[in-house]
Amino acid sequence: MKSATEIAASVNAGALAVTELESSLAVIAQKNEELNVFLYVDEEGAYAAARAVDEKVARGEFAGVLAGVPVALKDNMCTRGVPTTCSSKILAGWKPPYNATVVDRLLAAGAVPVGKTNLDEFAMGSSTENSAFGPTKNPLDPTRVPGGSSGGSAAAVAAMMTPISLGSDTGGSIRQPAALCGLVGVKATYGLVSRYGLIAFASSLDQIGPFATNVTDAALVLEAICGHDARDSTSLPESAPSLVAHINDGVAGQRVGIVRELIEGSDDDVERAVTRAAAVLREAGAELVEMSIPELKLGLSAYYLIAPAEASSNLARYDGVRYGLRMDGVDVAAMNEATRTAGFGAEVKRRIMLGTYALSSGYYDEYYAQALKVRTQMIASFARAYGQVDMLIGATTPSVAFKFGTKTQDPLAMYLNDVFTIPTNLSGDAAVSIPFGTGEENLPIGVQLLGPGRSEARLLAAGRVLEIAEGRS
Repeated sequence: MKSATEIAASVNAGALAVTELESSLAVIAQKNEELNVFLYVDEEGAYAAARAVDEKVARGEFAGVLAGVPVALKDNMCTRGVPTTCSSKILAGWKPPYNATVVDRLLAAGAVPVGKTNLDEFAMGSSTENSAFGPTKNPLDPTRVPGGSSGGSAAAVAAMMTPISLGSDTGGSIRQPAALCGLVGVKATYGLVSRYGLIAFASSLDQIGPFATNVTDAALVLEAICGHDARDSTSLPESAPSLVAHINDGVAGQRVGIVRELIEGSDDDVERAVTRAAAVLREAGAELVEMSIPELKLGLSAYYLIAPAEASSNLARYDGVRYGLRMDGVDVAAMNEATRTAGFGAEVKRRIMLGTYALSSGYYDEYYAQALKVRTQMIASFARAYGQVDMLIGATTPSVAFKFGTKTQDPLAMYLNDVFTIPTNLSGDAAVSIPFGTGEENLPIGVQLLGPGRSEARLLAAGRVLEIAEGRS
C-alpha cells in the first residue's frame, strides 16, 4: 500500500479517491476475518467521503492534505450514525448523533474513514484480548497480540488495510501497539488534540494520536487533527503546530538523555536496540547524557490508582437507562446491577472496583491522594530532566509481541507491559515510538523518544533520523 503522503499527492493531482478506497476495502475483505481488526466497515460512508473528494478535485480545488487517504478509527471515537461500542456489550446498538472533533478534522483534510477498529474494552488493556468481540491478531505473527488497547488500529496499518489510523493513549495504548506491530505511534501533548467525542476512560490521561508506517505520515495526520477546540475544556488554546515542515531538521546540537529507568527490565535485544538508536542520534550530531529519574519507578503504582478512579466515575453513566444494553430488573437498582454485570467484561469490572475502592471514604487519602502526590513528583522530575536535555530515549515496551494467553491470568504481568509508557501520560508530555531493530522471531522493537509538552516536531525529527538509519525512508 502507498503511503498517506503519496496517496494525497496523487489524488490531488487527479487520481481517484474511490480507487484508493476500493484497494483498502479489498484488503480488509481479504484479511479481516482472520485478524479481527474491524468491528464495523462503513462502506456507504466511506464511498460518500471519497466521492466528495473526487468532486472537489474535479472542480480544480485542493482536496486537503489527506485527500483520498483511507483511515481506520479506534471504536471509542464517536462517528455520526455509525455503531460505536468501545468493544463492550454495554454499548450494543448505540450510534452517536455527532462526530468526534478528530473525525470532522480528518474529513476536512480529505481523509476517508473506512470503519471502526477493535480495542480492549473501554481501552482497558495491553493486548486487545479484553474485547467483547474477540481478540485482534498481530498481522506480523497471528499467534501473538498486536498490543493494546489500540490493537485494532495498529493492526489495520500493519496489515496494510489502511495507510493510517487513529488510536487513543491513556497509559501507552498507541505507543505500545505501535512497537509490537512495527509502526510509528505518537502520544501527543495532553490537550494538543481535542478529546471531544472520545469516549472517556481516564479523562486526565486520554489523548488521541496517529499510527503510520513512517514518520512523515504520522506528522501529516497529527498536524491535521491538532488545534484548539472550544468544545473540549482541556484543549490547549493554540493552533496546530507545524510538524511536516520540520521532519528533516535532524538532531544536530540536541542533548539526548538515556534514561536508566526506561530500559531496566527490558529484554536484552530491546536494550541493544535502544543503545544502538542512541548511537545513531550521536552520529547525527546529538550529545548523549546518561540519566536516572528514580521517580519513574512509581509510575505504574500511581497510574493504577488514578486511571481506575477516573474510570469508575466515567463509567457510572452506563446504567441501562439512556442508551446501550438494558437488562430487566424488579426495580431500578436491580436493573442497573444486571445491566452492568452483563455488559462489562472482567477487566473493566476489576478496574471499576479498584477505582471505587481508592475513592471510598477512609481510603481516599491513603490511596488516591497519595497517587496524585506521586504524579506531581513525576511531573517535577520530568521538568528537571528537560531542563538538562532536549529529549529522552528509552524502550517503548520490555519485549516484542507476546503470544496470546501468556499474560491474561496475571494482571500484574500484563500491566508491566506499560511500565515505560505510563510516566508520560501522568506528566502530560509528548512521546513517540519508532520501530528500530528486531528481536525474538524477527519481530519489531519500538524505541521511545520523549520530550516536554509541545515538542512533537523535535521528537518526530529525531524519529526521522532513526528511520533513515534503518533504511525505512
